[in-house]
Amino acid sequence: MYGFDAAHAASKVDCPKDFIAAEKSSDAIDFNSKGRRVLDYRKIFIKQARPTSIGGQAVIEGVMMKGPENIAIAVRKPDQQITVKKEALQGINKNNFSRIPIIRGVFALIGSMVLGIKSLTYSAEFFDDGSEEEPKGKFELWIEKIFGEKADDLLIYLSVALALVFGISLFIILPTIIANFFKTGIESSLLLNGIEGIIRILLFLGYVILISRIKDIQRVFQYHGAEHKTIHCFENGLPLTVENARNFTTLHPRCGTSFLFLVMVISIVLFSMVGWPNPWMRVIFRLILMPVVAGVSYEVIRWSGRSTSRLVQWISYPGLMLQKLTTREPDDSQLEVAIAALKSVLPSQENTSKEADMQECKTEANQRTDKTIESSSFIISSEDGEDGAGCL
Repeated sequence: MYGFDAAHAASKVDCPKDFIAAEKSSDAIDFNSKGRRVLDYRKIFIKQARPTSIGGQAVIEGVMMKGPENIAIAVRKPDQQITVKKEALQGINKNNFSRIPIIRGVFALIGSMVLGIKSLTYSAEFFDDGSEEEPKGKFELWIEKIFGEKADDLLIYLSVALALVFGISLFIILPTIIANFFKTGIESSLLLNGIEGIIRILLFLGYVILISRIKDIQRVFQYHGAEHKTIHCFENGLPLTVENARNFTTLHPRCGTSFLFLVMVISIVLFSMVGWPNPWMRVIFRLILMPVVAGVSYEVIRWSGRSTSRLVQWISYPGLMLQKLTTREPDDSQLEVAIAALKSVLPSQENTSKEADMQECKTEANQRTDKTIESSSFIISSEDGEDGAGCL
């Protein structure tokens, strides 16, 4: 799922303090008293070398990466070759609102949905069933006649609109209707809004669990994990190789899954401010506040992507646990695809100088005496032994 913007790195590439540990998976993984493999939670937030604004999304047999200036979609075709489509950012994904807090979050959400649908559509083209193309319907023909070359873009935006209607109906309108049945005997509007929020979260969890049982979705979740591992590798200043990326977790604080969870939690607080009027007024107030909820959630997820504070770790923890449902441990071939996509959106200077920078870092790291990183109480236990990823 798309990772939202974090701060750009400084121009100088510093060697990560945990450079040596990051190279060895055995240093990142430990075992508890029951023999289960555990992941040190603090390593998710170690980004001493280069915090980045790069984010991505899993697509069908591939990964889309969005950089500062370009996007790239890498797909492993049925013949096992990797094809990469690269193009400059344009439209809503490159706007003038990126410096305005709250407002930029709304545009980032819509832009990521548009870009996500375009990327999924592109990746799906490589996996048709070979049957003859179905004739276009009257609506599609009418759209093409009226809008010409812009018809495809219009259909994309219509798809986003339909997705928003579905999401609002399922996660905004339905929870407040269900919560209304608890009104008898409960006078506190704060409590009623809390019940509505819990219902919303349960519906979301049920939806994710349901789609995660679909075999094709499980493949997408593996590419989702590959995307996170690859970005972790880059943010920690290591060369982008399968061996290095493999050692990182599939959990990432800037993940869109965490963003959606924050939306649901923050909505409880903001929706409570308008009390508990009649159902129609509640729906109207929630629709009015949704852009604010999305904007605030974006600022929190953006902050969590560039901070290593204890507060950020606590705020990020529930969203990271939710990612156990939306990612899976990828194989090496999937990591190769994610790496190909990420390399395609790196600024040219960063691409050419990265190997030299990291060689210098590696030499310096090998001369250091191992130092113990400041300990943290956050440990994620893996029941199934997949490098702390659990069912991620």
